[in-house]
Amino acid sequence: MLPFMTAKRQDAIGVRQPAPISLALGKRIKQCRHAIEKSQETLAFEAHVDRTYISAIERGVANPSIETIANICHVLGVTLAELFEPLGKVSLAPTGTRRANAATPPEIKRQRLR
Repeated sequence: MLPFMTAKRQDAIGVRQPAPISLALGKRIKQCRHAIEKSQETLAFEAHVDRTYISAIERGVANPSIETIANICHVLGVTLAELFEPLGKVSLAPTGTRRANAATPPEIKRQRLR
């Protein structure tokens, strides 16, 4: 999995932990998957993603796109609202520190057109 696809925060001792919203979403997807008795492999195949990605989502390690979540909802037979409804009490506050942008913009030299 690519590093930019993770939803993690850094705790006090420097070990990166999944964000609370990612953990809650993963738990909810797993709960819905168990309710319809589908394996991770079957869910992944029908949602057009890899099985390891479903595992990462359920563990709160991956940060899926809204399109991927919609595909998963379609396979699970739930709406986006039904998937997210139990997550209403999860904190949406930012966790950890924000990554600094190390890139510096190039200097733009303007020239007059002749």
